[in-house]
Amino acid sequence: MFAPLAFVTMAMALVSATEPSRLQKRQNAQVVTNCVKPNTVALTFDDGPWIYLQDISNTLKAANATGTFFFNGNNWGCIYDQDMSARVQYAYKNGHQIASHTWSHADLTTLSWDNIHNEMWLVEQALTRIAGVTPAFMRPPYGNYNDLVLQASYIRKQVVTIWDFDDGDSTGASAAQSESDYDALVRSHPGTVLSLNHETQETTAHQVLPYAIQKLKAAGYQLVSLADCTGLPAYQFVGSPQTRTSDWHC
Repeated sequence: MFAPLAFVTMAMALVSATEPSRLQKRQNAQVVTNCVKPNTVALTFDDGPWIYLQDISNTLKAANATGTFFFNGNNWGCIYDQDMSARVQYAYKNGHQIASHTWSHADLTTLSWDNIHNEMWLVEQALTRIAGVTPAFMRPPYGNYNDLVLQASYIRKQVVTIWDFDDGDSTGASAAQSESDYDALVRSHPGTVLSLNHETQETTAHQVLPYAIQKLKAAGYQLVSLADCTGLPAYQFVGSPQTRTSDWHC
């Protein structure tokens, strides 16, 4: 006996809402590894919001530069804490781009379909609440992604973002080593640069960033947001910050 049409339709809907099956081919999200607008540099900062954000923002603004901050929800601290939320708002109000670095900085390639979505959704929700914007860019922790991550990102309308220059600040490089790497980068003078930095590193905020800005600007680069250097929208939604409620917690 054949199953009723209504039952079949319901079963198909349940399959489409869960982990991709062999019966369904999902589209992968776009992956960005470099800028496309000539002579631009996108300075991006991972793992915040953290205590050096305001200094980084002020240094960028003083140089007429725009940065891009990839925020976690609950990594170095809880994004809903008053001081952390204030940092998110500070970056956004000062003209910088804010984006997703997922909720807890987990390696997404080790997670299930549902947990990948949860890592993305929780920080998207937090940024929408705190700053009034839903990001259109997501950087997977450690730069790790697989087909499930790309398929989830496509559904969530997120551009997966990697980099083409790493200053090494999160893997033990000294300030002098990072500065030397920027020197070598400027000497090679690529057409564009998408730079990975971490706002949780004091030396990045107070030594390496001012040095890099000086060198890059002297070489004729424009220091712009990731959206500007790729020609893609920064946000899926732009509205107003929401009023804090009791469920703003980690």
